[in-house]
Amino acid sequence: MTKVRDKLTLPNGESKLLLHSCCAPCSGEVMAALLASGIDYTIFFYNPNIHPRKEYELRKDENLRFAKQHNIPFIDADYDRDEWFKRAKGMEMEPERGIRCTMCFDMRFVRTALYAHEHGFNIFCSSLGISRWKDLDQINDCGVRAAAHYPGLTYWTFNWRKNGGSQRMLEISKEEKFYMQEYCGCVFSLRDTNAWRQANGREKIEIGLKYYGQDAKTSQ
Repeated sequence: MTKVRDKLTLPNGESKLLLHSCCAPCSGEVMAALLASGIDYTIFFYNPNIHPRKEYELRKDENLRFAKQHNIPFIDADYDRDEWFKRAKGMEMEPERGIRCTMCFDMRFVRTALYAHEHGFNIFCSSLGISRWKDLDQINDCGVRAAAHYPGLTYWTFNWRKNGGSQRMLEISKEEKFYMQEYCGCVFSLRDTNAWRQANGREKIEIGLKYYGQDAKTSQ
């Protein structure tokens, strides 16, 4: 697939964007699309849900590597996983796309909105919505709620999947040989994914081994 993209413009005539990024595979196409449209943006990496720490560092480092390739500012926010677990208490058995995920998106987007407000960004969005495993409406609702905390701040509800975005996401991941995470990110997602794999005769996830475009057992 050729990387033909429509030229994007930010809402409300704004000139710069704060992009909440969850990982390199999801943000790769979003970043490339913004670059192709000449949009000035900064990456905000805030994902205290990711577990364990090794997985967190792998995802962050891949995202940072791609940002450096294109000279994109990268804000490395706190890894306050204790606060995340505190908020997740009582939701341990909730399903994917349920209220625990809403809590998780809320936490990440409220922090992103605060940074945007304090640093002169009037628009922010997230790469989370490009994944077909996510509920786009759920993500957008959380983003809009977070933006409502601050007058003049808007969450951009752009659908990054459309017009071939999802396919280009995979193509860029293979070209860049991004680290391939095999679960959403949190400890409960890891637990449930491994349970499904074992029930279907597959091995448990091995963190740090699988990369796009390479043999699954090639260590990096």
